[in-house]
Amino acid sequence: MLSKIFSAASQGLKAIEIEVEVDVAEKGFPGFGIVGLANKSIEEAKERVKTAIVNSDFNFPLAKITVNLAPADIAKEGTCYDLPMAIGILSSFGLINPPCKDSYFYGELSLDGSLRHTKGVFLLAILAKEKGVKNIFVPRLCANEASVVSNINVFPVDNLISLVRHLKGEKLIEPLKYVETDFEDKLLTPEFDFKEILGQDSAKRALEIAAAGGHNVLMIGPPGSGKTMLARAMAGILPPLTERESLEVTKIFSITGNIPAGGSMIKQRQFRSPHHTTSQIGLIGGGSNPHPGEVSMAHRGLLFLDEFPEFSRGCLEALRQPMEDGLVTISRANGTMSFPAQFMLVAAANPCPCGFLGDSKRVCKCGVNQIANYQKKLSGPIMDRIDIHLTVPAVETEKLAIDAEKVNCEDSITVRKRVIKARNIQKNRFEGLANIHTNSDMKNIHLKKFANLEDKANLLLKMAINKFGLSARTYFRLIKVARTIADLDESDHILEKHIAEALQFRVKSEYL
Repeated sequence: MLSKIFSAASQGLKAIEIEVEVDVAEKGFPGFGIVGLANKSIEEAKERVKTAIVNSDFNFPLAKITVNLAPADIAKEGTCYDLPMAIGILSSFGLINPPCKDSYFYGELSLDGSLRHTKGVFLLAILAKEKGVKNIFVPRLCANEASVVSNINVFPVDNLISLVRHLKGEKLIEPLKYVETDFEDKLLTPEFDFKEILGQDSAKRALEIAAAGGHNVLMIGPPGSGKTMLARAMAGILPPLTERESLEVTKIFSITGNIPAGGSMIKQRQFRSPHHTTSQIGLIGGGSNPHPGEVSMAHRGLLFLDEFPEFSRGCLEALRQPMEDGLVTISRANGTMSFPAQFMLVAAANPCPCGFLGDSKRVCKCGVNQIANYQKKLSGPIMDRIDIHLTVPAVETEKLAIDAEKVNCEDSITVRKRVIKARNIQKNRFEGLANIHTNSDMKNIHLKKFANLEDKANLLLKMAINKFGLSARTYFRLIKVARTIADLDESDHILEKHIAEALQFRVKSEYL
């Protein structure tokens, strides 16, 4: 007997409908075969499904079982087809009636018949809503991912036995109630507070500007100057995710399996800090069936690359496209996939291999060639794509002993309020423009409309470009940074002082 069960496969950040055809034939040599361009993880499902059915006290048919995953020309991977295959076999065997066509089945089976946490449930729920499918049956551990999608019934399944009883009408599973997502601003306690950082006022100001406009930052300074602490404190001044941004980030986390059991929508901007030994695929994404990398995991959040020059040259040069386009495009023989990667890059580097070049108290022990080779690791095109170049000097010992309360250091909450106010100005400015959320997202065509320079500011900018020999890309990036500084001042026009401050953070560092 032939039965058809509907499920889904992930292609990039989209889910497509998959028809799981199961045929149980009494004639022929008993066996279990899976066709339809399935990978190794799906081939191994034969043993999982068979054992789960037996351990759930159901009879496994001694017949020739053929499973076809259609359309057969699309590569499929993962363990999400365990449940639809098991239901298809039980249906073909006559134990249960064939499920109606307006249902999706999705999930990995354990050998005892229970369902494990399975990635991609959020994308499945979105597909069900788009296709008009009313019911989805998913593991209870990841059912909350789907409960935030309206107009579908999400049935949390514990095990194969409870699902069969539900389908036979013996004991129904209660669907989860739709949960309307609350995007109220709830600030988590940051790992480091700005008031804990002493003696780096210029650096904190630069990071505030970067957070307000979504700009990339490179911090250069000796070891122990506080670069890592500054980057981690910056996570505490970022504004909350909007509903649309949260949807984008949740898709990425769902397909990579990074939403924890019982979790739902991602509401906080992510702070990702991969080690400098990370491979290019790990950083950018890829693989035979492409998956997102760290740059996509940091989408709408912060990507911190410590020891920036120590990353492989391939990794650094591969950052060019996502830094410029906010998108990673990966091409393979069977197709092309794109993943969003609109992140804020915060990079930290030492001025030389030993780290003490230019330090007033410690002597640099590196040779001239060592220093030159070290600095050459950061190519011109990469440096050109970083809006703010920041020198972070070593902190004087006297300042470390000062009480933060006595000098009235601003805390992260105070700084964050200014950042949110500037972001709201940009939100109103770019309303109706696709993929333009912050000043750093603006294309050159938008600058004429949204970045009005007064005459003195325009003159100062041209003089700086000519004097320092800056590129055309740098020219436009300087205007974007100045636009953010003006937003923090709540100024409609970019003034001379705004250009002057932007130049302080863009002209070549004293170290590099």
